[in-house]
Amino acid sequence: MAESKSIKQKLSFRVEPRLNEPPAWYPSVVSFGAIIVALILGGVLISLAGGDPFRSYQHIAKASFGDTGVLSDTIVKATPIILAALACSVAFRMKLWNIGAEGQFIMGAFGASAIVLAPVLPAETSRWIFIPVMMIAGMAAGAVWGFIPGYLKAKFNVSEIISSLMLNYVAIAWVNFWIFGVWTEGGFQMSPKFPDGAWLPRLADYAKAFPIFRGLTTHLGLVIGIVAAIIIWFIIFRSRWGYEIRLIGDNPHAAQYAGINITKNTILVMMLSGALAGLGGMSEIAGVVHRLQTAPIAAGYGFTGIIVAWLAKLNPLAIIFVSVLFGALILAGREIQPSGIPKMIQGIILVCLIASDFLLRYRIRIVRGEE
Repeated sequence: MAESKSIKQKLSFRVEPRLNEPPAWYPSVVSFGAIIVALILGGVLISLAGGDPFRSYQHIAKASFGDTGVLSDTIVKATPIILAALACSVAFRMKLWNIGAEGQFIMGAFGASAIVLAPVLPAETSRWIFIPVMMIAGMAAGAVWGFIPGYLKAKFNVSEIISSLMLNYVAIAWVNFWIFGVWTEGGFQMSPKFPDGAWLPRLADYAKAFPIFRGLTTHLGLVIGIVAAIIIWFIIFRSRWGYEIRLIGDNPHAAQYAGINITKNTILVMMLSGALAGLGGMSEIAGVVHRLQTAPIAAGYGFTGIIVAWLAKLNPLAIIFVSVLFGALILAGREIQPSGIPKMIQGIILVCLIASDFLLRYRIRIVRGEE
């Protein structure tokens, strides 16, 4: 009688590089899954801190979208994030890791403030002259702050990560010099308040004509952010320069072979990135703070922009909606204790998003073997 041999099935997992691009829907599903994992991990942290994660997330939703007033405040928080995230997305699209959006944001606020405080324009100047000039000055200051790491990268191959990050601290020190000395108000770490003409108009300013706008703090910066997102989308996906940016990011050797000037594009893209972040600083200074002050101007918007840009997969239009979600987290997070929990949740989301990119570049295959 023939002996029967038992065959045992063995399962193993194999990680393989993806040879083809995944389906168009796949990156969105992976990002959504990463957010779910991040929220679960955030819930665990809230539980360890002695809180109820379900009630905490419910409170975040209610405190950010519960009525028209809080929704308006959420949009105000989202506005500078939109511009900071656009700044990061443009640079990241070309594989330039601009970590200096925070400093460029601060310098944009400084440049816009200089128009008022120097003064370049007198206090009685019309708002419709003040605002465009402040926008140009803010973008110019941010562009200069982006030019420095861009030039060092293009000419001397200096890591833009280190140089742009270090310039954040230089920007803070530079603004502190002016607000503690030259432009200080009574010795405090802030400048005098701007005249009304240097304020971005808010919905509440039109409450007499439209009573529904009463108490709403959303300002013109939102329109500036949306228009900027549309322009950047057009540049990246519908222009020759955008094609060059994407080609350099995907394959710099092919771009160089095609005759694209990588050195020039490196400098220009970093300047564009800095200009967008600087525009965010102008929006915050003219729409919310109405004076120049130290670190609270940026409030971490530059670093939050990195997370938002990754979450939106560098899509300028998706950045608008993701920024609103993060604005909600920032707004409602002020009421969650301990106060560090919202920042930790943001950090967990970023880590999960970066980790999820593994699934876009590799696939996990189940292998059945016999032993």
